[in-house]
Amino acid sequence: MPSPGPRGTERGPVVRYDQELRLSVPDQPFPDQPFPGLTTIELCTARLALRAWTSEEVSAVTGGARLAHWAGDFPADGDRVIAGLVAETPSAFGEYGQRQIVERATGLVVGSAGLFWPPAGGAVEFGYGVVPSRRGRGYATEAARALVAFALTAPGVDRVTASAETSNPASVRVLENAGLRRVEGDVDGDVDGDAETVRYTT
Repeated sequence: MPSPGPRGTERGPVVRYDQELRLSVPDQPFPDQPFPGLTTIELCTARLALRAWTSEEVSAVTGGARLAHWAGDFPADGDRVIAGLVAETPSAFGEYGQRQIVERATGLVVGSAGLFWPPAGGAVEFGYGVVPSRRGRGYATEAARALVAFALTAPGVDRVTASAETSNPASVRVLENAGLRRVEGDVDGDVDGDAETVRYTT
């Protein structure tokens, strides 16, 4: 059965990942979408749900408002950037677009993660971020693993990529724990040479 959605709507079938990140898709057909252009797929892990943004949530973030189902420190700067991207890019609302990270135990939004669709040359990039109050719990790795596994089932995708600054070892560990490996020789420096960005791929 579809799971409850906002304002009495229904969310669509839930794609669940067990501890081995196996993909399970319900047999039932997808219902009509409750929002134009919005995916009805929800990705669930043991502790998290990755849900598509709604137009109301995008407007709240870009307009500086707050919603009751957000963690106290959501949105972070990265979430505001993603909300702006979603507002300007219709495909970011889609099945392979951007999502919010929801803590299932509380129902609070604690970050964002998503794919930068469409793929190019068989590769699609993803990004993620968890608010400071929920860091150190393995949420970023859990979300990244589910998103990577889901992305590899998408049409036209044979690898998933991401970037991380060498000055952020926590982000590097997330990518490595999600099954990505560093692309040797693919390093970008900023204008002042103070930071390096390295590429990772499945």
